[in-house]
Amino acid sequence: MWKDFKEFAMKGNIVDLAVAVVIGGAFGKIVTSLVENIIMPLVGVLTGGIDLTKSFMYGSGDAQVKLGVFLQSILDFLIIAFAIFMALRIMTKLTSKKEEAVVEEPTPELDTKEELLKEIRDLLKKEHA
Repeated sequence: MWKDFKEFAMKGNIVDLAVAVVIGGAFGKIVTSLVENIIMPLVGVLTGGIDLTKSFMYGSGDAQVKLGVFLQSILDFLIIAFAIFMALRIMTKLTSKKEEAVVEEPTPELDTKEELLKEIRDLLKKEHA
């Protein structure tokens, strides 16, 4: 059972997925910081100092419906999704350029004389081997 689990855990896809989750989490923190510390303060300046997390609160005491926090989360998600989309788009363009550079030229067609010479060469190699 341990051997099966070890084989499963060490498959390339699982390790790649684990690395992607860790890097994605770190990237998410960077984008969240960008949104909270740079973009939203600029939006607040442009809208006259409105802070969504402190606005649109309904209820009394501890029973608060915080619509502004929900709207802020939606805005954060949209900005993070757009940032990830742009990062993936750039990575896709970079990898496609590398693939285009690696494409080999097709080998030219051999005429019948060259084909016969190759067959003779191969037969001679077999005789001497």
